[in-house]
Amino acid sequence: MQKSVRYNEGHALYLAFLARKEGTKRGFLSKKAAEASRWHEKWFALYQNVLFYFEGEQSGRPAGMYLLEGCSCERTPAPPRTSAGPAGARDALDKQYYFTVLFGHEGQKPLELRCEEEQAGKEWMEAIHQASYADILIEREVLMQKYIHLVQIVETEKIAANQLRHQLEDQDTEIERLKSEIVALNKTKERMRPYHSHQEDEDPDIKKIKKVQSFMRGWLCRRKWKTIVQDYICSPHAESMRKRNQIVFTMVEAETEYVHQLYILVNGFLRPLRMAASSKKPPISHDDVSSIFLNSETIMFLHEIFHQGLKARLANWPTLVLADLFDILLPMLNIYQEFVRNHQYSLQVLANCKQNRDFDKLLKQYETNPACEGRMLETFLTYPMFQIPRYIITLHELLAHTPHEHVERKSLEFAKSKLEELSRVMHDEVSDTENIRKNLAIERMIVEGCDILLDTSQTFIRQGSLIQVPSVERGKLSKVRLGSLSLKKEGERQCFLFTKHFLICTRSSGGKLHLLKTGGVLSLIQCTLIEEPDASDDDSKGSGHMFGHLDFKIVVEPPDASPFTVVLLAPSRQEKAAWMSDISQCVDNIRCNGLMTIVFEENSKVTVPHMIKSDARLHKDDTDICFSKTLNSCKVPQIRYASVERLLERLTDLRFLSIDFLNTFLHTYRIFTTASVVLAKLSDIYKRPFTSIPVRSLELFFATSPNNRSEHMVDGKSPHLCRKFSSPPPLAVSRTSSPVRARKLSLTSSLNARIGALDLTTSSCSSSPTTHSPTASPPPHTAVLESAPADRAGDSTELSPCRSPSTPRHLRYRPPGGQAADGSHCSVSPASAFAIATAAAGHGSPPGFNNTERTCDKEFIIRRTATNRVLNVLRHWVSKHAQDFELNNELKMNVLNLLEEVLRDPDLLPQERKATANILRALSQDDQDDIHLKLEDIIQMTDCPKAECFETLSAMELAEQITLLDHVVFRSIPYEEFLGQGWMKLDKNERTPYIMKTSQHFNEMSNLVASQIMNYADISSRANAIEKWVAVADICRCLHNYNGVLEITAALNRSAIYRLKKTWAKVSKQTKALMDKLQKTVSSEGRFKNLRETLKNCNPPAVPYLGMYLTDLAFIEEGTPNFTEEGLVNFSKMRMISHIIREIRQFQQTAYRIDQQPKVIQYLLDKALIIDEDTLYELSLKIEPRLPA
Repeated sequence: MQKSVRYNEGHALYLAFLARKEGTKRGFLSKKAAEASRWHEKWFALYQNVLFYFEGEQSGRPAGMYLLEGCSCERTPAPPRTSAGPAGARDALDKQYYFTVLFGHEGQKPLELRCEEEQAGKEWMEAIHQASYADILIEREVLMQKYIHLVQIVETEKIAANQLRHQLEDQDTEIERLKSEIVALNKTKERMRPYHSHQEDEDPDIKKIKKVQSFMRGWLCRRKWKTIVQDYICSPHAESMRKRNQIVFTMVEAETEYVHQLYILVNGFLRPLRMAASSKKPPISHDDVSSIFLNSETIMFLHEIFHQGLKARLANWPTLVLADLFDILLPMLNIYQEFVRNHQYSLQVLANCKQNRDFDKLLKQYETNPACEGRMLETFLTYPMFQIPRYIITLHELLAHTPHEHVERKSLEFAKSKLEELSRVMHDEVSDTENIRKNLAIERMIVEGCDILLDTSQTFIRQGSLIQVPSVERGKLSKVRLGSLSLKKEGERQCFLFTKHFLICTRSSGGKLHLLKTGGVLSLIQCTLIEEPDASDDDSKGSGHMFGHLDFKIVVEPPDASPFTVVLLAPSRQEKAAWMSDISQCVDNIRCNGLMTIVFEENSKVTVPHMIKSDARLHKDDTDICFSKTLNSCKVPQIRYASVERLLERLTDLRFLSIDFLNTFLHTYRIFTTASVVLAKLSDIYKRPFTSIPVRSLELFFATSPNNRSEHMVDGKSPHLCRKFSSPPPLAVSRTSSPVRARKLSLTSSLNARIGALDLTTSSCSSSPTTHSPTASPPPHTAVLESAPADRAGDSTELSPCRSPSTPRHLRYRPPGGQAADGSHCSVSPASAFAIATAAAGHGSPPGFNNTERTCDKEFIIRRTATNRVLNVLRHWVSKHAQDFELNNELKMNVLNLLEEVLRDPDLLPQERKATANILRALSQDDQDDIHLKLEDIIQMTDCPKAECFETLSAMELAEQITLLDHVVFRSIPYEEFLGQGWMKLDKNERTPYIMKTSQHFNEMSNLVASQIMNYADISSRANAIEKWVAVADICRCLHNYNGVLEITAALNRSAIYRLKKTWAKVSKQTKALMDKLQKTVSSEGRFKNLRETLKNCNPPAVPYLGMYLTDLAFIEEGTPNFTEEGLVNFSKMRMISHIIREIRQFQQTAYRIDQQPKVIQYLLDKALIIDEDTLYELSLKIEPRLPA
């Protein structure tokens, strides 16, 4: 199109005259001025493809004209109005019709118009559209394409004709040559004719014999070649080549999907955010965009080139040479290394940016793009982390089907080694960022948001459904509603435990979470856990009997508000024990870390952080250990690789114990060691506690008393290191002597208040009360722990041994303003105070002790800490991993013997004795949870004289009993079967019997559904059966039984059912739409992304699809070995496996409250109703035969 048009003024005036008289469309319009946002009313006239506008209807000369050819016209919204002016005028302007004419000329501004009525505006837009000749231009373009196509055909025909002409010339030459040869042969035949004239003609029988011989020779030759081809097709080499080609085809499909994901990341997030960062009010800075999307665009360009190369190789099929493509990819691995190193930081920057509401709103707008398919930005940023392991698996499979003499074998092996080297780094980063992604996912689910989850040091521990019992003042239970049937519905809470906080939420019908307005976010540093009610609390005693001792209390003492109590009810004893173990462990870690900082801040030149930092074995790589950059919940670097000895050393290190390390270790220790080795290590720590701390740390631990250092060094012959002597109870620090606060460790004293720093001392126990002088001032940096009066201690109620942590009631914290009258005090060093606090963190303390000198004994401190550590680990092991002891009687007996040995110690502290008795009682219970049933028990209870038939059973009954059976089978799987990919081995039935039973149950239920449908002869009955089963699947979805949903949808998608076109035609549209919805929920697309999102938003109990988790575990197992080449345990891999097992066990622990119906269960488990696959298909062909081709 021309940029400018020349015209004659007289001709233009003539056209304007015609437009006024005969114009297609004429009337008044408001035109927006170019220099300001003002509107001027003009009289417009449209003639053919020229739009004239006049100052008025009577004006003879046009004020301007527009050439409309090639333009476009579209409606625009009304511009925003200022608050000035009357309201009626603003409303009138808003009701007017605005539209814009866009010209195709470069640099020409659009024409903005408006009119009073919408109908007139639409007529003007239609008239301008016709005047633009858009349809004619499109038709012209189509004709031009056809013309070009015909020209190409003509050119092709010319070339073909030329080629035919040359072929005819060559054939003429060949004919002449053949003619000359025939002439020469005829001459030779004439010369030979006299010699053969006497021979008679051949016998016809001989001719027939020759024909038969010729036919047989041809048949034998063809048969021989056919045999050769068939032998090759069945040969291992051909099979290997077919598998190799299939691997390449799959690799191309996966690469196509990956390039598409990168395209969405770059074009859907990176480039729009760059533009947003350049706006006047940027919601994000360019530096943050670069930090979040480091190298993302470069990675996309790299893989686009790699993808184009793969498609070019497919064009040369069956010759597939790929080594040169990987040679292009390998030099660019440093881009991936930078992306991996930056990945954790990018998620941190993204979490910080989300605190800006404008950015969060903009990001959610980008994520609603249909191309994202509901995936968040964090998901797209994680995709590159999994691409290198996929290449490793592909190369591993390629090499398995590539002969050793193949030309590219060495190149593929080199590429595989380089990618494996990069994968070791990437697996660490995936493990480190798993917790960040989990926190962000939970934060997204909470409607009000939760800023504490944006703290990257916040580690997720567990989640589950608990019931909150209503309470009134003073922490006592309200008896008004305890017996109400609505308690479970109204009091059900979704709880999330992190290393520093405990969240209590309610879940709405849409799956979103809402934090409780009061007590929704509990800081564990302000909490005191009470596992069992006090004996003196009559109300608690009554609630214990009412709830079957499934309730527990969390006493919260916020510094700026009055204390309150949260009472929660667990579904079972086993789940309560698991919650107790995790919460107490988190509280212990927080308070011990805080006490370490407070105690050592000013009173010792060796602080605990310095003690840990100075121990190179905790953060520096060595031949038997390698650390990652991420810190665990105890602010110590996480272990990447380590020997078994170093892992056991970390488990029993008395200075700290990270709960994420403990969970990972107990979930995966079977891979690299045995339970007997772990138990032997715990027993050794209990008997010889000094072996649990390295020599360098012991030197620092006793740095405050250098003269006595030699007495306390590790010496196997020292009598101080054995457990022969009675030991006084551990001490703890509290701020007041109030009954509630006496259980809470003091961590809130300011570190900057130097006078308030703790230099702990203790007084000798005497029967006389201790007095305080308010006028006396102690030396700076001192505080005092005093023994309370004997009568007051005697009146106090003895603390429960299960309170964690607790403070002895006979001790209280005396601030620096007072001084004891009794001057006989024994000074305790800061190191001793740390161990005292650590020892007291796990259990309660008895009323008093007599030997003051032993309080100052540092060996006693270590022994107390070791005892608590052993009991803490054993309690965690027994409460959360009871299957270890159920399946290993020898281990159970050894633990019982160790606990009995502890109980036989005559000098054992009362709280240690009670804690040991609690573990013994939990371990000795044959039935850990009587509400959990086994499949064998259900089968025995279904001995009914007559089973129900499908027609008499309701969809609700079927769905409930299917859910009950599925959950019973699912929860029976012990977690050790998820280790080592035993379900993929040849001896899978022996190694993973419960996983195979789950798979068998899935197949049997799916076969039952298909068989029941095929049992009906008429179409209407089959259609009704399909509709009923779809209704059952939908009820299973409402019950969160997604395994049952997949069982039914898989049966309906079988070829024997799916091909019944006439039957499906009778099924209602609503049922088909419902089935499509269910299939979308449980679809395997995107690694079950829809099912994962659904499970994230549902409350237990639930039954997930086990195959989803088995696929994740197989991916981890295939991508990384269990041990390095040096023989070290790959603990980063163990951490990832533990995350998946923990999610599985989350759904295993909460049981359904569904009553058994023996008749329904007998129908579901009746194998006589099941028809095998081949018979099903034959029956399907009889019902609806194949249509002729």
